[in-house]
Amino acid sequence: MAAMEKSLIEQYKDVYVFAQQVDNEIGSIAYELLGEARNLANDLDEKVVAVLIGHNVKDLAQNLAVYGADKVIVVDDPELEVYRTEPYAHALASVINEFKPEIMLVGATAIGRDLGPRVSARVATGLTADCTSLAIGDFPMQPIEGQEQYHRQLLMTRPAFGGNTIATIACPDNRPQMATVRPGVMQKNAPNPDAVAEIIEYNPGFTPNHNYVEILDIVKNVADVVDIQDAKILVSGGRGVGSPENFKILEELAAVVGGTVSCSRAVVDAGWKPKDLQVGQTGKTVRPKVYFAIGISGAIQHVAGMEESDLIIAINKDEDAPIFDVADYGIVGDLNKVVPMLTEEIEKALAAK
Repeated sequence: MAAMEKSLIEQYKDVYVFAQQVDNEIGSIAYELLGEARNLANDLDEKVVAVLIGHNVKDLAQNLAVYGADKVIVVDDPELEVYRTEPYAHALASVINEFKPEIMLVGATAIGRDLGPRVSARVATGLTADCTSLAIGDFPMQPIEGQEQYHRQLLMTRPAFGGNTIATIACPDNRPQMATVRPGVMQKNAPNPDAVAEIIEYNPGFTPNHNYVEILDIVKNVADVVDIQDAKILVSGGRGVGSPENFKILEELAAVVGGTVSCSRAVVDAGWKPKDLQVGQTGKTVRPKVYFAIGISGAIQHVAGMEESDLIIAINKDEDAPIFDVADYGIVGDLNKVVPMLTEEIEKALAAK
């Protein structure tokens, strides 16, 4: 991929967010990205722009203003009524070519993972996928003799090698700097009901071709697994729980405190629990009010997915387990004894109210 000339790079301005909507409802990832976009835009002294793609979606633009968008570019066309790769990729790539964003953020959802790489290829830029942290800084981060150091760069951090290490990546020679961002990682802005955004309507034109798939039917399944990212209380188990049958004591604790059971990667790898319940770099990032870490050693890959919890309670028989370094409260002991006792005492306390 040929690098852009510096004069061309300087034409690219502002931090853009793909505001994903499905069935005319904006996903929470869009608001999370707006929150992070505001932080990046403040560092660059630029604006936050949301790109809203769909059909009959203009009325949703005010919601994006409330959560921090200075501008909303609305691409509205009947061809965009439901997500299809070709028309959506054409829409977003056309917006990028027309308006020239310095940064383009897309949620690492099922739609975003499909859309992001295709758009980045069309606009001839790089894409860092599944980011867990974004910042503005210098690249290389430490000066290297004989190598130019670029300033005001988007530093995109993501897990690498199966979550065993962290990589920070930049795209200094091409624009936009483009990333997909893991849901649940970034913080939303506090809503401002009085905020007003500039609305720009833009339609590049859509001519169906052999890449336009025809959707014959949409069948929506009712999920039987609770989304752990929405849970206020999580009771999370690790390898130390010992067996899938032993998760029953965690389920009993979760039932008493009104929480949801989740787990570490080791539990998923062992086949004890489904991937949807995994917390960590290669699972989901969560921010519950209370997080019970039971039988979890506290590897950095797991901690990265739950360290922003309001209150962390760790139960582990190993007093040197790293999980105690991030826990607000720690109990050293056999979880088979401690958890049932804790459940019983909480039940008594609730009954006494």
